[in-house]
Amino acid sequence: MSTSRRPIRHELLSWADVDKIVDVLLPQLRSAGYFDALMLITRGGLVPGGLISEALNINYILTAAVDFPSPEGRAQLAAWPSFLQFPDDALITGRRTLIVDDVWGSGRTSTAVRGRCESAGAIPFTCVFHFNPYRSLFTKAEPDFYGAVTDAHIVYPWEVDRGTKNIPVGYPESN
Repeated sequence: MSTSRRPIRHELLSWADVDKIVDVLLPQLRSAGYFDALMLITRGGLVPGGLISEALNINYILTAAVDFPSPEGRAQLAAWPSFLQFPDDALITGRRTLIVDDVWGSGRTSTAVRGRCESAGAIPFTCVFHFNPYRSLFTKAEPDFYGAVTDAHIVYPWEVDRGTKNIPVGYPESN
């Protein structure tokens, strides 16, 4: 039995595209009320979180780094997260904390950070630029806030120099 998968579609975004995503997110975030803290998930959430913190004037910024160890270099979806970096619980206890990442693909990273924030006594909210419900491992969980839904592999403008091999360069054609 042959199982063929279509190739993953890539989308190369411009800074103007990123500005539009931020413009979609800001009303959602403002309608949710204030946030006491911003938790940036490294590395993907650094730039999106910086843009959001500036727009919402959030100065209390923390970072979380998560790894999902896999034996012998193979992906293991059931691996428990290893927190390479996470702030002391006292820094987020009782705080409305906005957790920011670039993409919700499988959802493992955002949900792991959300769970860790909850266990520390924070009131967490997840936010991503792009939500891919087709890859998510969670049927009943999704980001609280997202700028766009996609099935593509997103390449942000700050990632272009890190390798766009086999990705057509230029602006995507409009449909």
